[in-house]
Amino acid sequence: MKKLIATLLISLMPTFAFAAGKVQLEEVEINLDNKASLQRGAKLFVNYCLNCHAASYMRYSRMAKDLELTDEQVEENMIFPADFSKEKDGKPKKIGQLMTVAMSAEDGKAYFGTAVPDLSVIARARGADWIYTYLKSFYIDESRPFGVNNTVFPSVGMPHALWELEGLKRPVHAKGADKEGHEKLALDFETVVPGSMSAAEYDSAVTDLVNFLEYMGEPAKLVRYTMGVYVLGFLFLLFIVSYAMKKEFWKDVH
Repeated sequence: MKKLIATLLISLMPTFAFAAGKVQLEEVEINLDNKASLQRGAKLFVNYCLNCHAASYMRYSRMAKDLELTDEQVEENMIFPADFSKEKDGKPKKIGQLMTVAMSAEDGKAYFGTAVPDLSVIARARGADWIYTYLKSFYIDESRPFGVNNTVFPSVGMPHALWELEGLKRPVHAKGADKEGHEKLALDFETVVPGSMSAAEYDSAVTDLVNFLEYMGEPAKLVRYTMGVYVLGFLFLLFIVSYAMKKEFWKDVH
């Protein structure tokens, strides 16, 4: 038995070591009932993410319906990619089409070193807190191809797509090691190039974007939450009726 426990502990040691080296994630408040936040997040997504990252599980029409937008609003302000699936010159996409991009997986690998991931379910795969912290953790690193690195995703192959909003920042403390020799990454930054937003405004914008990604990972969650309230209410009423019926059936049983 002791050998079994020792073997199990040894097998888990790499997991514990990896967890100890993780960056502390910041918590983000998700509110799928906030339609204004979802609309702002959708605007950020189509302007800054949909250029390279597809959301091929989502249709523009579904997004318009769930976010309480008209088809005209989406067509005029959110549909930018052209459709090259049938014609070489590419025609404007229609409201019922999927949120895909023109860049192929091969082109993405050539440009960034790996195929650009689809973001349809990234919030379910990574978690909202991870994405929120990731989008706030880019810093200047001249050794990287795009001039930036990320404390949450070291050696990331992605440029800082939101740098115009946040600006560019540099770690306050250089990389070092603790007493045990483990590498420490600086989490404090100083702004080098100011962005168009203040720190508070950027935090709010990232929250909106993460909120939209959370919605996109499971659009039915909006309906499921509402339906859950009705189901629980129905079960409560059913309990009252069932209890009254049980009392009636058993009143003559001694």
